[in-house]
Amino acid sequence: MSTSVESNGSRIGIYDDFVKVHGVLLAASGLPKSLHRKLFHKLTSETFDGGNHFAIEPSEDGRQRRLLLTSDSMPKECDVFLIDHAWSFRLPDAYNQLKEVPGLVERMAALMCVDIDIDSDDKEEENDENLSIEEVVENAIRNAKENGDGTVTWLELEELGIDDEKLLSLDLCSKFPDLVGLSLCGNKLENAEVVVREVTKLKNLRGLWLNNNPVLKRCSMEDAILQGCSKLEIYNSHFTPKYGLWALRFCGVVCGKQDTGSTKDDDNRLKGETTLDLSNRSIQNFNNKAFVPDEIPMLAHLNIRGNPIEQNSVDELFQFLKSFPCLQSLEVDIPGPLGESAVKILESLPHLSSLNGVDASKILESEKHVVDSMLELRLPEWTAEEPLIDRVLNAMWLYLMTYRLADEEKIDETSVWYVMDELGSALRHSDEPNFRVAPFLYMPEGKLASAVSYSILWPIHNVQKGDECTRDFLFGIGEDKQRSARLTAWFHTPENYFIQEYQKHCSKLHSKKLPLLTMKSSATSRLHRDDGSALRVYTDIPHVEEFLTRPEFVITTEPKDADIIWTSMQIDGEMKKAAGITDQQYLNQFPFEACLVMKHHLAETIQKAQGSPEWLQPTYNLETHLSQLIGDYYARRRDELNNLWILKPWNMARTIDTTVTDNLSAIIRLMETGPKICQKYIEHPALFKGKKFDLRYIVFVRSMNPLEIFLSDVFWVRLSNNPYTLEKHSFFEYETHFTVMNYGRRMNHMNTTEFVMEFEQEHQVKWLDIHQRVRSMIRSVFESAAAVHPEMHDLKSRAIYGVDVMLDNSFQPKLLEVTYCPDCTRACKYDTASIMGGGEAIRSRDFFNDVFGCLFLNETTHVSQL
Repeated sequence: MSTSVESNGSRIGIYDDFVKVHGVLLAASGLPKSLHRKLFHKLTSETFDGGNHFAIEPSEDGRQRRLLLTSDSMPKECDVFLIDHAWSFRLPDAYNQLKEVPGLVERMAALMCVDIDIDSDDKEEENDENLSIEEVVENAIRNAKENGDGTVTWLELEELGIDDEKLLSLDLCSKFPDLVGLSLCGNKLENAEVVVREVTKLKNLRGLWLNNNPVLKRCSMEDAILQGCSKLEIYNSHFTPKYGLWALRFCGVVCGKQDTGSTKDDDNRLKGETTLDLSNRSIQNFNNKAFVPDEIPMLAHLNIRGNPIEQNSVDELFQFLKSFPCLQSLEVDIPGPLGESAVKILESLPHLSSLNGVDASKILESEKHVVDSMLELRLPEWTAEEPLIDRVLNAMWLYLMTYRLADEEKIDETSVWYVMDELGSALRHSDEPNFRVAPFLYMPEGKLASAVSYSILWPIHNVQKGDECTRDFLFGIGEDKQRSARLTAWFHTPENYFIQEYQKHCSKLHSKKLPLLTMKSSATSRLHRDDGSALRVYTDIPHVEEFLTRPEFVITTEPKDADIIWTSMQIDGEMKKAAGITDQQYLNQFPFEACLVMKHHLAETIQKAQGSPEWLQPTYNLETHLSQLIGDYYARRRDELNNLWILKPWNMARTIDTTVTDNLSAIIRLMETGPKICQKYIEHPALFKGKKFDLRYIVFVRSMNPLEIFLSDVFWVRLSNNPYTLEKHSFFEYETHFTVMNYGRRMNHMNTTEFVMEFEQEHQVKWLDIHQRVRSMIRSVFESAAAVHPEMHDLKSRAIYGVDVMLDNSFQPKLLEVTYCPDCTRACKYDTASIMGGGEAIRSRDFFNDVFGCLFLNETTHVSQL
């Protein structure tokens, strides 16, 4: 949220002064007026009395905490409580603060429950029972003799270091010919041919687990194993197309592994089963002779989350579920295979009393279409060797809140993130919370300089002793703002659904093809005045005023008198009217050019025209395509691909509020500081002497229809200050991952000709080849705009744009952004030579003479047409 504050010099001493100074903040917080005076008294007396009413209790095996009410009761809106902020910071400073502030990382680690070794107890137990392979096999044989007829039907050989040679020596087929279930999880199997040959000898096998073996990363053995094991129903925890009663019984609540050993049909009956958890089993089809009411007549609770069920239509699924007469409770992905509406599901299945853990009558009464109270919490993960700092940096996105300061002059460019104290951080999420929390900036001296940040907490429903106190992490955010997808920041949401949304998005992009634009002869003519006098130019850009020295042009201070308006400001109808600008004057901007210069519109324009060209990194507008981004992230994680992303605000320059991260919760939470695109980070860029760089090109646009664009011979390289690295702490270092240094940072300018010569030598490439690829890409960018937005064309428009390009380590260009009225300080400051024009000298003081000569006099000095 943005927090707007007034600034005055009065000292706050009475309640009326408090309300006067904090009126906007009080309104923004949502705190009821009946509690304003209580808040005033608690702020002025620094009263933190939450401990008198609440208690913090461990939950989730100590990996999280929750807040309970200890008072007998607490009526709605009866009181307000102050919550201190344990840690406030700007995001780029997070790592250094944790490293340098005494005691901070320890407190945050304890607050976020990441200060313990979660594996220590398990490891001790494992060490106590650390049996050899031979001992495990002998125990299985002995147990079978003691508890049955001596037939071993179930064998677990997990995490025993079994390699291909050892698997061969075990000769499982000879020792255990009747095996029904075999788990070889977590071993060292690498040779697919060996594994397939050995396991397919076990002809009675119904369940096989090879999870977490190296062989699975190298190839897929599923088809060969399914062909060789004709009875296999479960493979690597997923149902095979041959699944039947054995697989269903394995997933039954009352069945253990010992109960699944028998292969006799009579033993596999599910007549008394009431609950089946079939979540995340990759089930494609429910048309199965085993999965019918006759076999499971008492089925009352069914969980089918995380299954694609692609081979059944929605109508078939509804008919299937209706056939179970006792079914009362269903858990399913929404949106998912049964559609996007919980209300429609309940209307189609009127016998259900519960959907996703929520009472059916409440869903129908509220007409809530997406319900999910059973999502699994996203708890932080770490290893015993991982430093506390890294644990906190990973876990903090489950706890952070944010605000951005603003006064009457401007809004702060960088948001403040903060962690509430232990009491506030113990408040967990609920879609139906009983408390509300809001940030509040208290200014005891009536001005921003004296501000102290707190959060305020108050009950919004009646609460009884022992009740858990909860808040809505997404207060005010409904499905119109992608609420269900945004819950992924705190909960494990159905991966299959999001991957499907991503795949549909990809299919749509791949269907796009840029229409051919024919090259026409020039549509523009040389601009001149009827009386032959110089063209009058109005500008608010100092470099234009100083360096436009050609006699054909003269500077005027009155916009209404100018033939050409060349300004850094966007000119709309209101500004035209105020400045007396007419439609007969030439402007240095095109209508609808936001389709190029705003990052989300640029991506949308290219995707509409061309889909996904190789020079555009996968890009998502988080305001509209969060689900598709989450699906891309999940698919990359599944395929073990790099998952590093960069988030960029729609329309901020100089990399303000730009973040690099591989944390999905961070990506989603960063939406809270303003609308952004999320773009796949170029993790392997071409480097210059070990440093990252990008290239700024200047494009001159005379016409959009026909497309007349020119590339300036003047371009420049922008270098990072630090050597490039993918070490995770470096993502907090601006001067490692960003290249714009000409705003308050040390900038190392390098002459373009020197850069090209040294780059060619370092990488043994020809710059001409790279340059041709860049030219082709830039042409495609503007062709996309011309094709998708023909309304851009205007006979009275001329413009220059900055096009920022990065090269990957294969020297392929990647588009970063397009900038309106780019900063051309370097072009006006440093002489250079034409890279493509045989080394012809280009004087910096003539840069804007060449710009205006090309755009208004139809010259081509130091430019080339694209």
